[in-house]
This record gives sequence, C-alpha cells and structure tokens, in this order.
Amino acid sequence: MGVFLIVGLGNPGETYQNTRHNIGFDVVESIAGRLQAEWKSDRFGWVAKGKYKSRSLLLLKPNTYMNKSGDALRFWIDSEKIQPEDVLVITDDLALPLGQLRMRPKGGAGGHNGLGDIERALGHQNYTRLRFGIDRRFNAGRQSDYVLGKWDKDELLWVEPAIERATEGVLLWVFQGLARAMNSVNAAPPAPENQSNQ
Repeated sequence: MGVFLIVGLGNPGETYQNTRHNIGFDVVESIAGRLQAEWKSDRFGWVAKGKYKSRSLLLLKPNTYMNKSGDALRFWIDSEKIQPEDVLVITDDLALPLGQLRMRPKGGAGGHNGLGDIERALGHQNYTRLRFGIDRRFNAGRQSDYVLGKWDKDELLWVEPAIERATEGVLLWVFQGLARAMNSVNAAPPAPENQSNQ
C-alpha cells in the first residue's frame, strides 16, 4: 500500500492564521497532532509524515497561496508516486452551513480558487475532497473580507468540534475507505452544548 496524501488548503503567514479560508490548515494540523507528526519546511510548503494503523500519511500545507495550490499537490504526488485515489484535499466551503462537513470522491471546483488550480495542475477531478462549511454570513461585495476574516467566539463553538470530526473522518477514510468515512462525516453536525443565545 502506498502513501496517503492529505492536503489542507490555506494561505501562509501569520496574517491568515485562524481565518475562515485557512480551515484546511487547521484540520491537517489537528491530524498531525493526533499522529504526533512533526511539521518541517519542504518543497512547496510544510510537510508532516506519520503512521496511522500501519498506513503511511503525508500531510501538506502548501506555501504557494490558495490560488496556486495545484503546483504543490502535483510536486508531492509525482515525488511520492501517489495514486489519485489516495489523495484527499480539505478546504473551506461558503455553500455549506457552519461546521457542516461534506466528503466526496470527486467533483468540480465550485468556484473555489484552490480547487480550481488543483484541477488545472492535475488535469482531472478524481481526488477525494473534504469541504468544511464556513457559511455565507456577509453582505454583497464583502466575500473576500469574510473568508479572510477570523472566527468569532460563537463560530468557534461550531468550528472546534467540526475540526475534531474532520480529523476522525480523514483517519477513517485512510483506514476503512471512502464509503465508511462519508457515512460518518456527512451527517449534520450536532448543535454545540454551550452555544450562546443569538
């Protein structure tokens, strides 16, 4: 069995830490923590290598900025000879409610610049993607400010448990396959116990 490539999409630099657009970075950091895998600066980003139940995982946070994510994926897929079915990309999604997760075996970019560039670089859409709902709570013309903005306290009540569910879902995908992972991940998220009154 080969290496599983798990890619979290985001933008490098302190400015973008803890922003909605960087949720892919947050999820792969959670996975690395679970595997006790150490991040190292490498070609096209930061890489952490670990094992889960005898499976080898390569975690990647591209440093190419979101709209050039495809170059990083292509390099590591070619370098490690990774099969398309062993690639999973984690990204934010405006079309999903906050904290909702959606795992799919393939599909279009849906207007997401990172996924669009990956499709360009790979020449296909045949890789698993895990979309993380960030909702669409912004006025017309303010999408960029919203996705690059930081989570507020009430949002984190949904986001932090969803990061844990995403972590579990990715590891389930690695060990038990796509169907089992989708059944687990794609369920509606439970409401946070400590959610403040809106």
